[in-house]
Amino acid sequence: MKKIKQSNIYTRGGDKGQTSLLGGRRVPKNHIKIETYGTVDELMANTALLRDLVDEDDLRKQLLEILDKLMSSASILAADGDNLPENMPVVTENDVTYLEKIIDVMDDSLPALTSFIIPGGGVAASQAHIARTICRRAERIILRLAEEEDVEEILIKYFNRLSDYYFLLARKLAHASGSGELRWKP
Repeated sequence: MKKIKQSNIYTRGGDKGQTSLLGGRRVPKNHIKIETYGTVDELMANTALLRDLVDEDDLRKQLLEILDKLMSSASILAADGDNLPENMPVVTENDVTYLEKIIDVMDDSLPALTSFIIPGGGVAASQAHIARTICRRAERIILRLAEEEDVEEILIKYFNRLSDYYFLLARKLAHASGSGELRWKP
């Protein structure tokens, strides 16, 4: 009887604090590229949780599309060198336009914003705020990476727009839950 090869989740390759970028180069696990796509990974996990918290099919589809683009972004950020797969994913201007259209629809459906709001408005809205703040951090780290090496400008634009999406989504979810928004009154 032939044995089925069991794959191990651990490779021991990172036991000394090194990991491989997409393309093969080994770098320390605290390298800026690892920090960058690791933060995108954190955003993906929080976006998946957000998707699990919403019931509306259209929002679930939007969030699945965003998860796909976040996975593409992480792959692009992890890429290094010429030894890359032929089927590297892309993020395009169409992906930014997709977000802008959704943002505009949500914005038009909500009351005008006249003050800052305090994050909250139900579990799903709060999770959208968490995703927004992680997205802003990812954007800042991508900008730091861009100071050291070439970064596709479309990624900066996409993450900037994506944080706007999460903000509007949080507002929409807060209103949909009946909680409304907590206005900040300094």
